[in-house]
Amino acid sequence: MLTRKTYVRSLLMTGAMGLALSACGQPTSGQSPQPGEIPVGLERFYNQELTFGSCEGYATTAIEAQLYVDPFECGRLEVPLDYDDPQGETMQIAVLRLPAQGEPSQRIGSLVINPGGPGGSGMQVAVLSALTGQKDGPLLQRFDWVGFDPRGVGASTPAINCFTDEENDRGENQTTLLGTSGEWSTDDTRELMEKCAEGSGGEDVLAAVGTRNVARDMDILRAVLGDEKLTFAGQSYGTRLGAVYAEMFPQNVRAMVFDGVIDPQQGSAERRLSLHAGFQRSFELMAEFCAQSSDCPLGTDPEQATAVFQDLFQPLIDDPVPAGNGRTLNFFQATSGVGAGLYTAEAWPRVIDGIAQLKNEGRGDQLLAIYDDFHGRDPNGTWTNFIEANLAINCNDEERRTPEQEANLRRQIFAVNPFLDTGRPVEGVTRDACEFWPSEPTLGFPYAQDVEGLPDMLIISITGDPATPYGAGASLAEALGGTVLTVEGERHTVALEGISPCVNAIVADYLIDLELPVEGDRCVL
Repeated sequence: MLTRKTYVRSLLMTGAMGLALSACGQPTSGQSPQPGEIPVGLERFYNQELTFGSCEGYATTAIEAQLYVDPFECGRLEVPLDYDDPQGETMQIAVLRLPAQGEPSQRIGSLVINPGGPGGSGMQVAVLSALTGQKDGPLLQRFDWVGFDPRGVGASTPAINCFTDEENDRGENQTTLLGTSGEWSTDDTRELMEKCAEGSGGEDVLAAVGTRNVARDMDILRAVLGDEKLTFAGQSYGTRLGAVYAEMFPQNVRAMVFDGVIDPQQGSAERRLSLHAGFQRSFELMAEFCAQSSDCPLGTDPEQATAVFQDLFQPLIDDPVPAGNGRTLNFFQATSGVGAGLYTAEAWPRVIDGIAQLKNEGRGDQLLAIYDDFHGRDPNGTWTNFIEANLAINCNDEERRTPEQEANLRRQIFAVNPFLDTGRPVEGVTRDACEFWPSEPTLGFPYAQDVEGLPDMLIISITGDPATPYGAGASLAEALGGTVLTVEGERHTVALEGISPCVNAIVADYLIDLELPVEGDRCVL
């Protein structure tokens, strides 16, 4: 069954384009910075005291309210809104901690976790991994368990806010980032930016939530937690954040686990194509699994499954179907729900049941429930800001495309991922959702290349990962140095999740004793 935990672990997506490193406060004298050195002009942030207490008031949904309780504790970290103007406005980063459970003399430091997205809550995933995946394990004994909501995300303030809960419920929260979300005009993309600015505190906030700024925040967090060097575990987009941190602050890295790697060599378009090819592969494997049953809603011939799917789903563009509680299911929500279920093979039966309901009953209740789970809607109808934050962070990171380039990318996506094909023309109706964003992209491609002075990293790649292709692990290892652990299976991310004793043991050996597996070691799910 596709649980809430599965979805939180599977938050995906990407980012990309460049900012001068001098803004991080790196010395300009030509000397290498020393571990723990405070960047000039940021002393008051690095020297602040982070006070932890009750997590009451940190939850943004009813689900989080059930999770953010004792023994977890919360606090707020102050960081500059604009690192080029550290005396100006500030942001508050929400941080959650579970103190190390073992003997104080055995404590190593803090383990900082990022679950991906971008737009995923690090606070929530820290709680879930502590309660399930790592319960009674050695990592909780030796490390303070720390998750934070990156700037613009979740409980951090100001948070990105583009859509009301009612608009989310109606499926009006579409962007063009996945290349499958309908027709867009210049007015649409301008209105999207203005709507986000109005709900988020202004255009300055929209321009401030890129990955490089999050990496700077994470270095302040490292220092305020009392760690001379950072120990980090990142999944999916979290591997991008970790790689950018390693590039910007190599002297401050103790150990890093990268799980479900985003390839630092790939630009935005290339990465999207590899992602969509991976999802088509997973769709076809699900179709083969489904075809073993005579009542498979995609038919018993896997070769025809994509065509059957298109016949079922493309009519939802014009004619959404009832989905319970006064809501309907449209094409974007339906295909997003299916895509969410492709993150792990364990979720395929739930997706198949949803497709069967659509085919046999003309209803979308089950697919809409998967979509809601993935995007963070709680039973009370309150949504997290995952969708909005994902858009904003990617707009700050990624290359911009002209309408012609966006249309060409849309055609290429449908070629490698035909189950998502809308069957509609793309010329003249496809635009980059970020075209009116109030800042230029700030990441740069490729990033994190030939970084010196880093310890060896542990890089985990799953052979059947639909979202971050297996080969990306080798690309990151080449860039940063490290050992790739191959995991055989069909899912996206595995570390800290408690589903593989083999992976758990290797991760613990690395994070605690800095012992890497032998090159060529493998785990099987």
